[in-house]
Amino acid sequence: MRHPSAYDRKDHRDALKWRYTGGERSFDRLNVGDATDQDRFAEVFLPHLVDAFRLARWLSGSRIDAEDIVQEASLRAFKGIRGFSGGDPRAWTLTIVRNTSYSWLAKNRPSALLTEDLDQVSRDRMDQSSEALERTPEAALIAKVEAEQIRKAMATLPVPFREVLVLREIHGLDYRAIAEIAELPIGTVMSRLARARRKLLEAVCGDAS
Repeated sequence: MRHPSAYDRKDHRDALKWRYTGGERSFDRLNVGDATDQDRFAEVFLPHLVDAFRLARWLSGSRIDAEDIVQEASLRAFKGIRGFSGGDPRAWTLTIVRNTSYSWLAKNRPSALLTEDLDQVSRDRMDQSSEALERTPEAALIAKVEAEQIRKAMATLPVPFREVLVLREIHGLDYRAIAEIAELPIGTVMSRLARARRKLLEAVCGDAS
C-alpha cells in the first residue's frame, strides 16, 4: 500500500507552511539563546518535519489539528534536544509526535483512543514471522485497492489501529521500530496490525457494496 502522491504533496506544502509562517518563531518564547541547541534541533528534528506532520495528520484526522500537534511536538523536541543521545533521529521525532498526538487526543477526543487488542492467548498463537504476516490474504487484497479508497477507509479506523498501519505502510517502519515508537510489545504491534488490516479491508468492502 502506497501513500497517495497528492497527499504527499499536501503534507510537504503544509509542513513548509508551518515552518516558514510562524512555527519556528514559537521558540522565541522559550528564551533559549544556546545556538548549539538550535543547531542540534535543526539537524535532528527539522529534516523530518514532513513525516511529523503526516503522522500527526493521520492520527488526528485533521490538518488544522495536525498543525497544533506539530507545534507542541516541536516545542517538546526543542526542550528535550539535549536528551537525544544519538540513534535514529527520525524514530525519535516520530516518537515525540506520536506521544504529543495521544496527549492531544486524550484531552480533545478521548473516545478515539479506545480499542481492544487480541488477548494474550491469541497473540501467542500468531506466527512471529514478519514474512508470514506480510503474506496474509488481507495484505494481498489491500495492495490491490485504489489509494483513495484506502485513505478514506483508514480514516475510519480507531486511532490505535490507524497508528500501526500508518507507521508500517506509510512510514515503512519495521515492527521493532513501531514497538519502540508506540511503546508496545512487538507481539501487540503484530496483532494490532493484523486486526487493523482486517478492519481496513472490511471498511473498503463496505464502501464498495
